Amino acid sequence: MEAIVLAAGSGSRFGGGKLLAPYAGRPLLHGALAAAFAAPVRQVTVVTGADAEGVAAAARAFDPRVKVVHASDHLEGMGASLRAGVSSLPSDTAGVYVFLGDMPRIPASATAEMARALEEGFAAAAPTFDGQRGHPVLFSAALFADLLQSRGDAGAREVLKGLGVKLALIAADDDGVLFDIDLPSDLGR
Repeated sequence: MEAIVLAAGSGSRFGGGKLLAPYAGRPLLHGALAAAFAAPVRQVTVVTGADAEGVAAAARAFDPRVKVVHASDHLEGMGASLRAGVSSLPSDTAGVYVFLGDMPRIPASATAEMARALEEGFAAAAPTFDGQRGHPVLFSAALFADLLQSRGDAGAREVLKGLGVKLALIAADDDGVLFDIDLPSDLGR
């Protein structure tokens, strides 16, 4: 298993610089990185776009083992970031967790059960909280070709919609699977 942290957005609603903004005494991006490194993965890849140098430096400051990939077409939206991350995976990758860089409170407990779901034959797995699907999402290698077709800002939403019973929904005991930062006022929540 591998992990991708999508960190290419400009944070326009935030006013820019969102992933480097301080959250709980560290850059916001570090929360997503902590969750990604806690998952049962061999490598964590951060996909940069806007503010590529700053985001890459923050990621490497968190853990120098992080792999950084740049999505040159990041202005297209999340689909471009997802394509860049998936296309950088080693050919023997069985599955990939997709984390969002602006979600700092993903509980580490969510990822192990998601991996078990893939081992049981599900095509993908995602946590839920209070009836809502959250993040990260774990995709099996069988879905990589579909992920490489992602366009616009919807990311993998269309891939997930078509899975039906092949998507394992794992109940999380923490609303961190839903919590993201959109505006500066969210940093205090």
